Amino acid sequence: MDNILVTGADGFIGSHLTEELINAGYKVKAFVYYNSFNSWGWLDTLPKDVLAEIEILAGDIRDPNGVRQAVKGTDAVFHLAALIGIPFSYHSPDSYVDTNIKGTLNILQAARDNDLERVLVTSTSEVYGTAKYVPIDETHPMQGQSPYSATKIGADRLAESFYRSFGLPVTIVRPFNTYGPRQSARAVIPTIITQLLSGKTEIKLGALTPTRDFNFIKDTVNGFLEIFKSQRTIGEEINIASQNEISIGELAKILIGKLNNKATVFCDEDRLRPENSEVNRLLGSNAKITKLTNWKSYYSLEQGIDLTIEFLTENLGRYKAELYNV
Repeated sequence: MDNILVTGADGFIGSHLTEELINAGYKVKAFVYYNSFNSWGWLDTLPKDVLAEIEILAGDIRDPNGVRQAVKGTDAVFHLAALIGIPFSYHSPDSYVDTNIKGTLNILQAARDNDLERVLVTSTSEVYGTAKYVPIDETHPMQGQSPYSATKIGADRLAESFYRSFGLPVTIVRPFNTYGPRQSARAVIPTIITQLLSGKTEIKLGALTPTRDFNFIKDTVNGFLEIFKSQRTIGEEINIASQNEISIGELAKILIGKLNNKATVFCDEDRLRPENSEVNRLLGSNAKITKLTNWKSYYSLEQGIDLTIEFLTENLGRYKAELYNV
């Protein structure tokens, strides 16, 4: 399986995954979101020798014809293209249905028509909602606590149905909270770091008590690759989780301690989710991925944070720390 399509390759996880696949010797088609600026997102920042090895295809995951053309001639697809901002899903839920559900259906149909050997569909820990028990394993109930998570649940179940109905070799990959270089400022770690690096002493955040299970980007990408390499993962839903949790408040203290001890945290009501929509606890189980693959977590939270700070320090001009990114 040498020819791989990566959808959402212009994004945070997608760009890292594309880069790692090239480094591993695969031939990669990168499906990026069409725009009139000829921007390839984070792929534009890759080393020139790596970028030269990638076949770039611009299109829209919502368009079945463009997706069909992109899938042709490939052996496998890593489907990452999605709308992922939770606050924006409150504002524009229709676009999440079109992108996350219909976009996934387009990939599944095209993969079936072209007899692909592997289809990896990217899920999210948000599909579980607030933990009913921990660590959260893959049999945990799903709870649509935001329009975003509801559309990802729908996409997951569509993927499952294509495996069960048509024998499509689907695997649902479910990363918990990934962070690291190239992440959008809408996510909590870059939100805190960019505010601190910009000299702000009053750091605006939403709820501080929820806990999250953070994975450094290189560990998440390694999870995708190890899942792809194992035939035992076909037809499965698999978490990528560190099996450690930290509250947003404690995370903020760590970052403030590294960058500006005089800074304080301010709860910005505009950043709060509706009460019943907030996911209060996420702590994932990685028992399944360690059983079925050779994956393990290599980066501690402190190591990952230091690498993220280094990147954001060098690229602060790309971010608008003064704005709340929905």
